[in-house]
Amino acid sequence: MDGGRLEAARRAFPAAPTPWIDLSTGVNPRAWRASTGDATRLPDPAATASLEAAAAASFGCRPEQVAAVAGADMALRLLPRLLSAATVAVLSPTYTGHREGWRAAGAAVREVAHADLAFLDADVVVVVNPNNPDGVLLTASQVRSLAARQRARNGWLIVDESFIDVAPDHSVAPAAGEGLIVLRSFGKFYGLPGLRLGFVVAGSEILSALRAVTGEWPVAAGAITSATAAYGDTAWQAASRARLGSDAARLDRLLIKHGFEILGGTPLFRLAAHADAERMFVGLARAGILVRPFADHKSWLRFGIPGPRAWKRLRLALEICV
Repeated sequence: MDGGRLEAARRAFPAAPTPWIDLSTGVNPRAWRASTGDATRLPDPAATASLEAAAAASFGCRPEQVAAVAGADMALRLLPRLLSAATVAVLSPTYTGHREGWRAAGAAVREVAHADLAFLDADVVVVVNPNNPDGVLLTASQVRSLAARQRARNGWLIVDESFIDVAPDHSVAPAAGEGLIVLRSFGKFYGLPGLRLGFVVAGSEILSALRAVTGEWPVAAGAITSATAAYGDTAWQAASRARLGSDAARLDRLLIKHGFEILGGTPLFRLAAHADAERMFVGLARAGILVRPFADHKSWLRFGIPGPRAWKRLRLALEICV
């Protein structure tokens, strides 16, 4: 079962207590205050431009480098149709959408371990940084060096920075342009994935091709209003980073106490291993708590950060499972 499949979990475990606690995704449990915007009319293109300027300021780049899209997932599935690539290397294990998007476009996709980074040879290289699900984080210097290698061979580096808001100093968004495309997500760090908002940071040629596909109204009014304000709230951002870091450490301690080994993660999610992970997954689901299992790694479970009211239920469920 993939992350975010709460309805499937409800069907599979109909006797579980409600409300369910969804820890299967890496989303901030304390969200920025959302706004619906004016849903009675089409968003003004000037408002979209203001959103892109606010995002650019937050990312440390120029407004002309940024285009808003309806979620980072949409961006990663559109790019294979905008770039010509016969071969693609995806640093793995990671989010499967990258592999799926490129294979659907007809490219030959090779999954490569982070340890083999120096030996990559493909028209397009895809890096999720920090990585999902293990949290591996390449430094900005490492990513820029990889981008230079791709430019030298007339290739592309795509860096998915969907979780970089918890480690903004490692972002390479300011360097986006020739040979380097950066994807950003709004919903994860700001706790509003339902707004479906992401950004492509790239050079003018790529952004022009992208805008020709997404049209004049690429995102909804509520996303524009909420994100424009959120990107300017640096105090909220700093407080959220501090709290998420503390909560991630608290979650590690809780999991270790109940027999898990922490393999990695970010302040938005933790990857843990357990000798009987399948039993733990089922036990948690029967308690109305959904976490993320992995078909290719049977001992792994990924836990999102619990919200204020979820800690006690998680602790009690883990005690019952053990």
